Amino acid sequence: MKRRPLPVAAALAASAALLLTACGGGDDKPDNDKIAGADQGSATPKESAKPSTAPAENKPDGVDLSLPKDMNLVFDWDKPKDKNEAAAMDDAANFFRAIYRGVDKRTANDAAVAAYATGGGLKYARTQIEAWIEGGWTATGTLRHYDATTRSAETGTSVEVAFCADSSKFYGKEVETNKVLTTKPSIEDFDHYKIIMVKYPTGEGLWQASKVFVETKAEKCQ
Repeated sequence: MKRRPLPVAAALAASAALLLTACGGGDDKPDNDKIAGADQGSATPKESAKPSTAPAENKPDGVDLSLPKDMNLVFDWDKPKDKNEAAAMDDAANFFRAIYRGVDKRTANDAAVAAYATGGGLKYARTQIEAWIEGGWTATGTLRHYDATTRSAETGTSVEVAFCADSSKFYGKEVETNKVLTTKPSIEDFDHYKIIMVKYPTGEGLWQASKVFVETKAEKCQ
């Protein structure tokens, strides 16, 4: 989530206490989530999922995940066979849609953010949105997510969704002037995410991002 005058880590240096992004932290592991099947990667796909910009079908009633036409989030990945892992993957995508809806609507308190995030995931989402707002930017272009894998906890209530993100065609745009802040492609365009999704106890099929780990400048995503 860069494509602005400064990378996320630099832009948020002043609020480091709130920043949950683990720059260069690809080996970080969640403290309280015992994820099983670490060597399994994604389950065999049930069906090949087309790159999608549409919200997942299991979104809570009344939650709007719509984005402007020039803000294109693509999730180029296959769904695993496991029902819980597939639902967690869908809602990991919705978590990112919620973040960029907050960026577009200029608020960190949008209903979509509260629906798809909790705990550390909620703090991460709000910190990211607030950085865009404070910078006077919105976003435009295409942000592609790909090479996704899932791992389930033994309890069945937690799923790690890991994936790459390519922001080489995704840019910041000044809200007041509509000036697009283009940059030359570089290693800074590639990030690797590990999102810990937890099952919402009273919402059928709903999963929320509870922790976010990010490896920036991720060579493995090039």
